[in-house]
Amino acid sequence: MITVETPHGAAEVHLDEPGGAPRGLLVLGHGAGGGVEAPDLLGARAAARDAGLAVARVLQPYRVAGRRAPPPAAQLDEAWAAVVRHLGRTIPDVPQVHGGRSSGARVACRGAAALAPVAVLALAFPLLAPARKDGTRPDRGPEIDAVTVPVLAVSGERDRFGVPAPTATREVVVLAGDHSLKARGPVAAAVGPWLARVLARETV
Repeated sequence: MITVETPHGAAEVHLDEPGGAPRGLLVLGHGAGGGVEAPDLLGARAAARDAGLAVARVLQPYRVAGRRAPPPAAQLDEAWAAVVRHLGRTIPDVPQVHGGRSSGARVACRGAAALAPVAVLALAFPLLAPARKDGTRPDRGPEIDAVTVPVLAVSGERDRFGVPAPTATREVVVLAGDHSLKARGPVAAAVGPWLARVLARETV
């Protein structure tokens, strides 16, 4: 584990590096109240390691400080950007894939334009926010729709926050389960072939 200072406190990065030179780097963020040991993140890590990538699972500063409630989105995005840029210096000159689960997927999507990953992995992307007192549920679809690089969205079929639809640049895999995506093996099986295609495109 390494510590990275960000504008909003220290982030913790759980970094797995391959034995030889990495073919790429997968950077993953966690859900709002969770951590980097979530089953779907571990499934994605396993797939990436099998593909020869380094994998960095990022614990946001608020979670390092022991808080469960996330700060405003801008703070999450700034901390994420600081970590990604640090990792770019630590493991330079390799293609980066950014992603995460739920809140972490939203952060990766929002940062894609500025941080320039070659692809984005969106695990349990929450299309709809929890209901407000008036019953409305804000639409978060524009965050994932704005990503112009290839996206893989993996969701549970019973996800109460919705499932993204496929587009010309977005593949969607729907697995048995709900928003928690506890099926680590099926997540790895979905992510592995997609990562292979992404990396193959980068080496053409």
